[in-house]
Amino acid sequence: MLKKLAPLLFIFSSFINFNAQDKAEQALETFAQKYPQEKIHLTFNKSSYLSGENLWFKSFVFEGFSPTTISTSLFVELYDSNKTQISKKLVPLINGEGSGDFSLSESLKEGIYYIRAYTTWMTNFSEDFQALQPITVYNSSSPNKLTIDNSSRWKASIFPESGTFIDGINTKFAVRIQSNGEIGNTWNGYVIDVKNPDVKITSFKGYDENVGTFSLSPKSDIQYQLIIDDSKGNKQTVDLPAVSESGVHLQVNSSSNAIKFSLPSKNINTETVYKVIGTINSQLVFKVNSLKDKTYSIPTDKLVNGILQLTVFDDKENIVSQRLCFVQPELLKTKKLNLQSASFNTSPRGFNSFNLPQNAEESAYTVLVLDDKSTSSEDDNSLLSTLWLTGDIHSGIQHPAQYFSKNHNSDALDALLISEKWKRFDWRTIMNGTFPIIRNKPESYISYKGKVSIQGVPAPNTDLNLIFDTPNSGTRLYQVKTDSKGFFTLSGLMFEDSIKFSYQLNEQQKVPKEQVQVIFQPNYSFVPYRGSLPASSYTLTPRLADEKPTPTLERYIATKNTQNTINEKATLIEEIKLKGQRKDKTKKLNNELSSPLFRSGNEVVFDLVNDNNSAAGSSNILQWLQGRVAGLTLEFNMGNYIPKFRGSTIDIFLNEMRVDPSQISSLSTTEIAMVKVIRGNFVGSFGGGNGAIAIYTKRGGTTGSVSDPYAPTKLKQITLTGFDKEDPFITPQYDSESFKTIAQDLRSVLYWNPYLQTQPKEPTPVSFFNNDDSKKYKVIIMGYDKDSDLPVYYYESMP
Repeated sequence: MLKKLAPLLFIFSSFINFNAQDKAEQALETFAQKYPQEKIHLTFNKSSYLSGENLWFKSFVFEGFSPTTISTSLFVELYDSNKTQISKKLVPLINGEGSGDFSLSESLKEGIYYIRAYTTWMTNFSEDFQALQPITVYNSSSPNKLTIDNSSRWKASIFPESGTFIDGINTKFAVRIQSNGEIGNTWNGYVIDVKNPDVKITSFKGYDENVGTFSLSPKSDIQYQLIIDDSKGNKQTVDLPAVSESGVHLQVNSSSNAIKFSLPSKNINTETVYKVIGTINSQLVFKVNSLKDKTYSIPTDKLVNGILQLTVFDDKENIVSQRLCFVQPELLKTKKLNLQSASFNTSPRGFNSFNLPQNAEESAYTVLVLDDKSTSSEDDNSLLSTLWLTGDIHSGIQHPAQYFSKNHNSDALDALLISEKWKRFDWRTIMNGTFPIIRNKPESYISYKGKVSIQGVPAPNTDLNLIFDTPNSGTRLYQVKTDSKGFFTLSGLMFEDSIKFSYQLNEQQKVPKEQVQVIFQPNYSFVPYRGSLPASSYTLTPRLADEKPTPTLERYIATKNTQNTINEKATLIEEIKLKGQRKDKTKKLNNELSSPLFRSGNEVVFDLVNDNNSAAGSSNILQWLQGRVAGLTLEFNMGNYIPKFRGSTIDIFLNEMRVDPSQISSLSTTEIAMVKVIRGNFVGSFGGGNGAIAIYTKRGGTTGSVSDPYAPTKLKQITLTGFDKEDPFITPQYDSESFKTIAQDLRSVLYWNPYLQTQPKEPTPVSFFNNDDSKKYKVIIMGYDKDSDLPVYYYESMP
């Protein structure tokens, strides 16, 4: 950001003699460098849900206009309308992006719920800048149902451009409408003289449900009023501010080539020089010492899209006027994306496909395909509207995505910004030297603080071995050293669900393990939400006892039932695959561990490496076997379990050596790789005919090593919690026979992938199957290329 904006600042700096001690510039520089600001965009797989469904989300966290480099973890919470937290997730951020899901309970009542998202760094600033997204959840069994609130009255407010209304100076006004209900676009207004109410001085029509505008050259002896009415007959009267006899007004006109401004004034010393500062994203991009009544032009070719704040200071650095405007609203800079080899088939359950172009940047995009009849959360607040508007402005804008859509109204956006103030910082506050207090510093991914004690006393400057047992990487040893108070820190951890590890002091420290204690505390925490939840445009009304679901709700219910069937079939297919893989792995393990002497056509093999993880919770492997092999019983005698087949004692072999049952009782099940129960005679029994139990311990390679002195099973174990694991989003594959028996398919979400990795040398394919009745699709693709500040945004109806 600084690199992009510096050239423009240099152009204006070359002919202005700045005072290096200017408070405003110094304060701004301190704020920008020490207190960078983050903002979050949330998008969902759909815009509303049914209780019992899964809600998938994708998050984009920005530092200014670029993916954040500050935070690597995101806290996401689900609240009901009473601000009761229902669920929470911890999500890793990779290049500023994260994803996850919430499983909505079947018992969740119909209503409006809220998804809150924030980073640790964001908790140092106002909660207003955290993401807070309303979510509609339906439940036909709830006693109350959601109804649009048409009775809610709207409220109008008026804002003169730059906050001044001066005699004889033509002034542009923004009229802002705010309501919990639906006002629509059909509202109008006109201005009157209070003493002559029958004459309309000027009239206007609202641009949209948020804002309208009019202009007026006032006279100081007139009291003006604004009359606003809507198509339903509602009316409101608002007094315009009193007309000032003197002052300085800031007039701004934004075009694709330049932002022009002037400072018309009245009854002000003609020699007074004002300082005008322009900032984007809390960074200085423009500065000029301005004379009144002169027009200045700021070229936009070196600026980025975004909100420009112009502030006028007098010679004592008092704020005279302020104005927000948008840079190049007609030339929104995004990376264009063209679909390749697109083949769209809208027949029922037809196969569809398209390719994303090859991309040397190795980017990951979010791809969403919807039935065209359904709505997306992007229709209300898009990635672009968060990036350029609502991430910094939080006054309750209705459908902000409209200001950055294909046919957006730039005049409406300008009027909206006249009604707003920049609240990331307050000039007076930072110029007085008051800055945010940083209480919470971000950690790299997951961080834990540990404390080592020996016999209850902190162990300072002590070497500790941590032995991690990871599913994919085997056993790994990490060494840490405590500080002078016995503490140490594990940072930069990135794992899902949980991870188990053991610990022991360095071998040179001869302390029995029973005397060593290690406790852990996470260096992160969820922060309670203290603010009020925003009002909703819905109200809850009683549901009649015999009331039938609406067609929309019926479709939701059918979709939920279909998705449950799809999930079951996909799970079954996956289980069949896994069973096949396990059989292959178990066969390989049997060949590796057992000799030909201990192989029989009448054997049952238990693979504790690739399957049967429940054995790890058992204290005795013989006890675990009971009930798993027909005819096998255990007799407890003299403290040991004696295995028998149909009343006859059978032998026990440990690594193919005959052992006594007492030798097995102390063997941990986590050290065992495989158990074979052999019925009848086999070569290794050397004449024994009742059968045997053959136990094989882990011997290295893919199965681990029991002889390892750092084997986790021999040490104290601790479990740490990691990031929440995301459930997979499953779609039907109608080219498979398993899915062809699905009776009805009314899915609204046909494809969802929050991380589609593009390929550098070939196109990236995307494919999906249609539902039963969709005739068009909404295709949404968004993200960022590596080392690029331009968002990728594609939203089209196909075909």
